[in-house]
Amino acid sequence: MAKGSDLDRVTAIVLREMRLPLIVLLGVNTIGITVMVLIPGTDGQPMSVFHAFYFMTYTATTTGFGELPREFSDAQRLWATVCLYMSVVGWVYAIGTIIRLVQNPHFTLALAQSRFARAVARIREPFFIICGFGDTGSLLARGLSDHDMSAVIIDADPERIKALGLRDYRAPMPGLEGDASVPKNLKDAGLDRDNCRGVVLLTGDDDVNLKIAVMTRLLNPDAEVICRSTSRAHDEELEGLGSVVLTDPFETFAKELGFALHQPPLHTLDEWLVGAHGVSLSNLVSYPRGRWILCGYGKMGRWLFQSLSEWGVDTVVVDPKIKQAPEVQQGIQGLATRANLRQAGIAEAAGVIAATNSDADNLAILLTARSLNDDVQLIVRQNRHENELAFNAASADLIMQPSLVTARRILLRLISPLIQELLDYLERHPEQLADEVLPQLRDTIDQPNPALWTIRLLTRESPRLLEYMSRQDVALGDLFRDARDRGCRMDAVPLMLKRGEERRVMPDADIELMPGDEILVCSTARAKARMSANLSDVYTLCYLATGVEQTRSWLLRPRTAA
Repeated sequence: MAKGSDLDRVTAIVLREMRLPLIVLLGVNTIGITVMVLIPGTDGQPMSVFHAFYFMTYTATTTGFGELPREFSDAQRLWATVCLYMSVVGWVYAIGTIIRLVQNPHFTLALAQSRFARAVARIREPFFIICGFGDTGSLLARGLSDHDMSAVIIDADPERIKALGLRDYRAPMPGLEGDASVPKNLKDAGLDRDNCRGVVLLTGDDDVNLKIAVMTRLLNPDAEVICRSTSRAHDEELEGLGSVVLTDPFETFAKELGFALHQPPLHTLDEWLVGAHGVSLSNLVSYPRGRWILCGYGKMGRWLFQSLSEWGVDTVVVDPKIKQAPEVQQGIQGLATRANLRQAGIAEAAGVIAATNSDADNLAILLTARSLNDDVQLIVRQNRHENELAFNAASADLIMQPSLVTARRILLRLISPLIQELLDYLERHPEQLADEVLPQLRDTIDQPNPALWTIRLLTRESPRLLEYMSRQDVALGDLFRDARDRGCRMDAVPLMLKRGEERRVMPDADIELMPGDEILVCSTARAKARMSANLSDVYTLCYLATGVEQTRSWLLRPRTAA
């Protein structure tokens, strides 16, 4: 076991470093006791072994209890003086060795790994492994904690692991300083455990991410692998492993902007589900149509241009290397200066997107565009999380932060893979979104930061519900009744029911549940807590399904005749 191996390493290092100091202390006490029992006292009798041992013991602490058991002779006092100096020298040497041991990097690393393995072993609920604790990893860990979900963090930067200990997470978040691609570290992180749901690759190193994905497939083929997309070549290597989910913040944002321009209800629902600040289902988030000016044609700029072009949006690109992009029909070569923005038609433009990889340039573009057209919509890319105060002060209409977009998208995936299927379905059926989904969510919840979670009718996740279902039929609507009054419904909406390959969006309340079903639920945080408690109590489930309150007392239960 990894835990035992780490403990063995700690023990071996302690014994190796403390071997000589222990021998010195043992030798000092042995010599002191031996000579003391040989020297005659004032009455001509030597000290007993017990009293000599007692004398050397309290001498080691420099406390001093006097001359026991009787007054010493001069010879005994002389030897006691020698023992005092020997003890002080021996203990100074031992304490110095202990200090060096505590500062030994191999010892501290082995100790940290041992503590880490024990912390992971204490996690009983499902958890995820996050490899890389930068901006995206930090935001993802916070989101998991807010949903009472645990994660195990691995990062090579010791400062990031130290910062992890200062966070006030609601769920266990043990962290390990080390290389996440080392199989031992992944095993210590619990990759081979049954309750490890998946691994998130956010290290920023393509080779490390690929190696972690390979190790995950070997050590736990059932664990889901989610990776932040960095390059096309890297993505192709990961796709070759099979069942690897790739998330590209630029592609995601480009798609969301397209929805904001042409499908505001879907964009608003998506933003509301991920907990975007200031988004309400009562006010659809949308942006005006017309000419848009795209400043910057890097990876993000290409995705935005492709998305805007697919929706038929008139787009002008401003970039110093625009001649190298033959697909762009309207392009202005150069920086986004006042002259170039005027040439791009900012006076009549609907919006400006500052999409360069420099935060300073993006803020400058934003200020320049606002000075030329007060009414233009401003969308700006924020590359580094520490610049958040400056971007908030700039008062852009929309700030695109890649780390935040990635963390939100991965968080939704970890909470439930069904959410992406739901959004894809609603994209194809906008009439059901507008006529059924949004009205019911508005009437039932309509508050910021909804709780999005999944009820899985599996033995390890819903044992009490399955136990009751083996005796009594349960309808979907029964789970959403209020235990205080079953005639009332909880502030929760079933968004999708998964049964094998079948998917039902906004399922009917009278559908009879079956083992293996998965239900995607959107609710308030309070309703989630109460529903989770209801699902773990057979007596409450009986009341919700039948209206009959069974007695919980064994003595008062009715007996059946033999």
